[in-house]
Amino acid sequence: MIKKVSILFTFLVAVFLLSGCNIYRQMVIPTPYYPSNTQQANANLGQSLPEAQTSQERSQAPMRNTITPIKESNIAVKNRTFVQRIPFPEGEYSALDKTGTAVVKGKIYAILPNGKRVYAKQTRLYLNPVTSYSTQWYKESYLGGAKMSKVDSRLFNYLKFTTSDNNGNFEFLNVPSGSYYLIGVIKCGSECGFVRPKSLRVATKISVLGSEIKEVDLVKKLQ
Repeated sequence: MIKKVSILFTFLVAVFLLSGCNIYRQMVIPTPYYPSNTQQANANLGQSLPEAQTSQERSQAPMRNTITPIKESNIAVKNRTFVQRIPFPEGEYSALDKTGTAVVKGKIYAILPNGKRVYAKQTRLYLNPVTSYSTQWYKESYLGGAKMSKVDSRLFNYLKFTTSDNNGNFEFLNVPSGSYYLIGVIKCGSECGFVRPKSLRVATKISVLGSEIKEVDLVKKLQ
């Protein structure tokens, strides 16, 4: 009797498993990769995959590249606006006169389109001897607008500095004979018609000889 019951129980279990209604299938939690409803899963993924598409086909589908490529035009622009400074020409600077008796003086100011002058108050000015090193800066940065690599600190041993007064007057004393770039900055805001304050760089090339008194204005014309 027990043997017949055991055979009957085994037969019923086999029928239940072959019917496809197994316990495992009922306990699977729906996910985007094993959905209980294909259309709902596709909606969750933000896609509309065909229901007939198999998991193998999905795994073979190409992945979308989300890395933005660098445009060649951006590289070209960057190369045009950054300049590496030439090696510091120590020989040129060591050959410059160290002492002198010349005077360089004048005013620094901006000229507005209506002709009004705005004088630079308490601004720093300096004389930079003309060499291949400073000429590169003058052409590439001041005239060309390019950014340049860090300046060699040895240059500061050859610069002469002064500060303008409240009326834009400046004066350099004991200037050695030679050629220089006279450089200053005009800080200008609403008085120049700007919404925000700006620092306007201005430079010009000058030469002095012996005990000459050189009078020169450093002027920035605004359009």
